[in-house]
This record gives sequence, C-alpha cells and structure tokens, in this order.
Amino acid sequence: MSLIRLQNACIAFGHVALLDEVELNIHAKERVCLIGRNGTGKSTLLRALLGEQTLDSGTLWQRSGLRIARLAQEVPSAMDETIFATVTAGLGDHSDLLNRYHESSAALAAGDSSEATLNAFGELQSAIEDAGAWESSQRAESIISRLDLPQDAKMSECSGGVRRRAMLGQALVSEPDLLLLDEPTNHLDIEAIATLEKAVLEFQGAVLFITHDRTFIDRVATRIIELDRGNLNSYEGSYASYKTRKAAELAAEEEAARKFDKNLAQEEVWIRQGIKARRTRNEGRVRRLESLRKERSERRSRQGQVSMALDKGEASGKRVIELDGVSFAYTPDSAPIVKNFSTLIQRGDRIGIIGANGTGKTTLLRLLLKTLEPTSGEVEHGTSLKIAYFDQERAVLNLEQTVRDNLSEGSDTITIGDKSRHVVSYLSDFLFSPARIHSPVKTLSGGERNRLLLAKLFAKPANLLVLDEPTNDLDVETLELLEELLLDFPGTLLLVSHDRSFLDSTVTQTFILEPGGHVQEFVGGYTDWHNYKQGLEEKSSAQKSNAKANAKHRVSKTKPTPAQDSAAKNTPAKKKLSNKEQMELNKLPQRIEKLEQQQQTLTEKISEPDFYQQEQPKIQASLDELTKIEAELQLVYQRWEELET
Repeated sequence: MSLIRLQNACIAFGHVALLDEVELNIHAKERVCLIGRNGTGKSTLLRALLGEQTLDSGTLWQRSGLRIARLAQEVPSAMDETIFATVTAGLGDHSDLLNRYHESSAALAAGDSSEATLNAFGELQSAIEDAGAWESSQRAESIISRLDLPQDAKMSECSGGVRRRAMLGQALVSEPDLLLLDEPTNHLDIEAIATLEKAVLEFQGAVLFITHDRTFIDRVATRIIELDRGNLNSYEGSYASYKTRKAAELAAEEEAARKFDKNLAQEEVWIRQGIKARRTRNEGRVRRLESLRKERSERRSRQGQVSMALDKGEASGKRVIELDGVSFAYTPDSAPIVKNFSTLIQRGDRIGIIGANGTGKTTLLRLLLKTLEPTSGEVEHGTSLKIAYFDQERAVLNLEQTVRDNLSEGSDTITIGDKSRHVVSYLSDFLFSPARIHSPVKTLSGGERNRLLLAKLFAKPANLLVLDEPTNDLDVETLELLEELLLDFPGTLLLVSHDRSFLDSTVTQTFILEPGGHVQEFVGGYTDWHNYKQGLEEKSSAQKSNAKANAKHRVSKTKPTPAQDSAAKNTPAKKKLSNKEQMELNKLPQRIEKLEQQQQTLTEKISEPDFYQQEQPKIQASLDELTKIEAELQLVYQRWEELET
C-alpha cells in the first residue's frame, strides 16, 4: 500500500536542480535508505516530503490521515526538560498530563507523602483515566526502556548520543506511519547504534533514512535509493549489490557520452565547411546540430571524486609509543579513565579504539600523544615521529578565516612533499570550487569542514596518523576513498571510530575501553572482537544452563518420582556394580562439582579486561588449562552415565 508519492517533482536553487522531475513512491513497512553525495539535496527531499519545502513543480500525494515523524540531523542541546518529558512530547495532548503524573509519582517515591501531593496524584490518575491516556503512558515507558534511556535525567546534562535516542523516542511514541531519519547514527557509539538498529527493525511503519553507515544500511534497509544530479534511482538488495549495479550504470553512461561527443564533434566539423551546410536541403541537419548542442549544454557531469594523497615523510623508528602502567583520572576522587595500562605500539601497527561514549577514547589518544600527563605511569615516544592529528572537534580550524587562509595563510602555493602546488588546485582535489575557497569556514557544512581538515592534515609529512572520528558527516564515496588511502599508508595508524565497516577495513588491532578504566587489547577489527565477545557470552550462558540441568539431574537421582518407580518395576534389573565401581560412582558428584568450579573460575578470569595484557605464554597456559578441564569434565559425565545405567 502506497503511503506517500512524489511525481515529476522539481526543486532548484539558482540554476542547479536538486530534484529534476523525480518520482518516489514509499510503501507501508518499507525501510528505504537515501544516499548521495554531500550537497546533492537529500535533506531537501526529506523537507519536501514533510511539506516544509515547496516544490517548484510536480505533485506530492499523501494517503489520507498519514502520520509522519522526523528525527532531524541536528539534535538540540540546550533543553531543560527531562528525558521523560522529551519522549512524551510526541504524544501531543496527553504529554503535559503524563509529565505531571510522572513528577508526582517521583515525589511520592522520594518520600513526599503530604496531603497536597497525595491529592494531586489522585486527581492526575482520574484525569488520565478520563482522557484514556494509560495506553499512551505504557507506550512511552516501553520505548524509554527499549532505548535504554535515563528517564529522569535532563536533556542538557546528557551526551549527544542519549539526546539523539530521546528524540528518536519522541518520534516513535507518536506511532507514525512514516518515520524520517536524517543521519541517525552520527555521534552514537557502537552499542547505541545497535540499539537504534533494533528499534528501527521492530518499528511497524515505513522508514526513510539518510546515513553513511554501510553496516547500518545492510542490516536495516530493504531498498536503497540514490539522489544523483537531480535524479532518483532505486536499487533492491544490499549496499554491495548497489555498488555493482551503479558501477555498470556509470560505465554505460560514460560510453554513451563518449559516442554522443564523437557525433557532436563530427557535426561541428561539417557545419564549419561553410555554404553547403546552409543549403535548404541541409536545414534539417542544422536543426539537429542545434539540438545536439542544447542537449550537451544541459548534461550534468557527475561531481568529481575527492583526490587524497598523504605526504608520508620519513619512516619512524620501530618503537613508536610505549606505555608502562599508565593510569589517569581527572581528580583524585573521580573514577579512573585509564587504569594501569601497558602496551607497545610499533611501526606499521593499525589500531582501532572503541568504547561507549564517555569511556575516554579521546583521553587515551591524548595520553598516547603526550598532550595529557598521566596520573601515574610512563609514556615514551620513539624516534623520528611526525604526527598528523585529526581532531573530531576541528579545533585547528579558524572559523572566521576563509578556506584558503586556513590552509595556506595567505600564500598562493603549498608544498606537498618536495613539490609545490597552487592552493586552488590542491583544494579542488577535496571538492572545493574556486568560488568556495574564499568562503569563511563558519559557513561550511559538517562534511565540508571535515574535507578541509583532511586537506590541512594531509599537506604535512606524517608517519603517525591519529584520526578521532573522521567519518562523521562524510558521504559514503569519500569514506571509501579515505579507506583506500589508509590501506596504502605505510606508517602507524591510531583510529577512533564508531563506523564498524570503516574499522573492519582499516585496522588490524583493537583497544577496547571499558568502564573502570580497563583497556583490553584484541587482535583483529571490530567484527572479530564482536564475534569473540558474543562467543564468550554464549559459552557462559550454555555453561550456566548445563550446571542447572546437572543440579536437577542430581536431585532427581536422590528422590525418584512415582512414574520413575513404576517404570523401574517394569524394566529389567540393572547389572550389580562391583564394590570398586560403587565407590567410584559415589565420588563422581564431588569430582564434577570441583571441575565445574574450576571451569567457572577460569572462564571468569579469561573474561577479565586485562587478561590479554599478560605475556603470551601465560595467556596460552590459561586457555590450555580450560580446554583440559572441559575435556576431563566431558569424560567424567560420560563415566557417570555409564555407571548409572
């Protein structure tokens, strides 16, 4: 069933058409991902669907009574409302009533049992009953629980990720038929993104979302649509299948353009022959040439690709950074951000740093770079280090200066390696037009600021590249080009990112920051770590289930049920055990219990954050011991079953 439809829709800003007679039809329960280069008009398309942006021409059709909710790209920060009030704001008329009821309930829970509070609480209960708002209240509480939100915290005191989840809850609680999400994964940590994925998959309405997160696309989208040079094209299937089809389409487009240009060139040669081209019998050919010229002038070339190159500089020493027992806390009484962390980073290492928002990923980077002194422990740098640091706050950019002055400080040229390049030419590699380079940085979009920061970063020689959230606001094509550049980089890489695909493509080792300041080292990318962690959790869960089953089994052996008594009378008598076998059987429960305790102790030890920070022989010894205990436990179970039967 169609929910909303655009037909022959056109929107142009100046002479550039963002939507050029596009067609879009969204059906119930579809999850559609909208992709496209930065600046192509994706957010404009969302505003057009909401009716906030008027079409220059064409029509917008909506199903009667269609309810649309939107999660905007920018989430407000200066809000004094609680999370609960923010979420219930999506309920419209019931919002104020439920918010006052929640405040009254909190007051009672805090011990305020005054007559005024009790009367107010009773009146609010009656008002909610009369308004039929209990279902809305339960829906709000369910969504707050599902999104793991601190309902009594104030929005202004929460992280960007929590505020974004709260705004998503506000959109979901209204039970829209169509949910619009503009870059929903920006500034969320990996766990929050997984929570968002689950919420979107459980949502029963249709979803149209913009994102650069390829893992999110593959897990959520049922269809991909691309906005390219004013046109919308639809692709079924995964992001990988979209890329394959898109490459074939671009190759065919390039071949058609080549043939067209060759035909046009031949006609231009003919027209320049002079008088015979203007004869009456050739007037049709002249008109055809004019048509070809017009068609060529209206052709919109695909926006160029970012062209990135790193000035690699000289190689660093083999030892890049060494940490010995490093700890850090902001105050003596506060919880440690990093606790007793030792590691050695060597030339060529490619390390990803992951963890929930607020665990201290940027703090760890600053400790590694020696821009922050540890509370205890030592940080040592190797020789010949040349560091390039991408700061997620973009602090190195002067917002009042122009793009050009931020890069070259007024000079016309910039030196890359041993070559001199004109500033305009270099910035064009990062998709800045000659007109745009004179704009103040404060007028740039988030994606443009990130491209400028990369341009500034890559202009300097570096053998240690430190990137703190470089993927925010970058379109997918630029992300993939950055991936290729990092794969070819021969130096050392430290990367903080929540983009799972980007991490998997660029790093070979991972530091995982956990609450309490523990930093766990793991060989592999994010997916390797996730699979390993999931395997441990499944194994632990299975062991607990087995322990419970074994306990029940032992209890049932001590006291047979009437059914077992009856069955025993109707079955042949068991072979009598020898004295030695009976003694062995009597000792087996204690042996099993001891082995299970050893197994549990070792499993807990291996699960500790600092387990893999030990020397390799100690790690392997523990793993071998666990394998030995599990094998022995299996044999003991088998022997017990043999003696019992």
